[in-house]
Amino acid sequence: MTAEGGPASLQGAAAPRSRSWGFIAAAGLLGLLAAVLAVLTVVAYLRLRELRESESAAAEALAAARAYAPDMLSYDYRTIEADLARAKGYATGDLADHYGELSRVLVPVVRREQTVQQAAVVAAAVEAATPERVQVLLFMNMGTSKLVPGEKQPQRQVLHNRARFVLIRGQEHWLVSELSTLIGNAPGG
Repeated sequence: MTAEGGPASLQGAAAPRSRSWGFIAAAGLLGLLAAVLAVLTVVAYLRLRELRESESAAAEALAAARAYAPDMLSYDYRTIEADLARAKGYATGDLADHYGELSRVLVPVVRREQTVQQAAVVAAAVEAATPERVQVLLFMNMGTSKLVPGEKQPQRQVLHNRARFVLIRGQEHWLVSELSTLIGNAPGG
């Protein structure tokens, strides 16, 4: 017995046990914290890598869209079949099929009206990007010349248009899978 009246063996044993449980709990908590930090580090690294790949894809697809747009949206009645075939070469999926359909429908009208359309990209920006798919908004000047029935001189017109290209990564280069034109004057234009 001790001076306070308690058994000596019980007091001496209780203090080391509570310290060992505290040490085990602290070590377990630190181990859990280290595991969580490791997982967060891996997730952050993967997200950073995807972000860098998306930025690279955006730059590549933006350059491709700027280069493809004049070819895909311009044509001349004297070379309409070759123009549509060239445009179809930049397309994939339903859009490529659509260019095939345009050959059947558009060629007679373009030849009859002797239409020449020239598209020039004046600005472009990426709207959304992943490593495999990029959406690009293009601002263009569209110059059109066509012979209107009953007129001796061709009618000439220049419009400010917008187009949205959705490009997907092909095996060798970017391809346009969706094309939508937003015809009309730009706001404030």
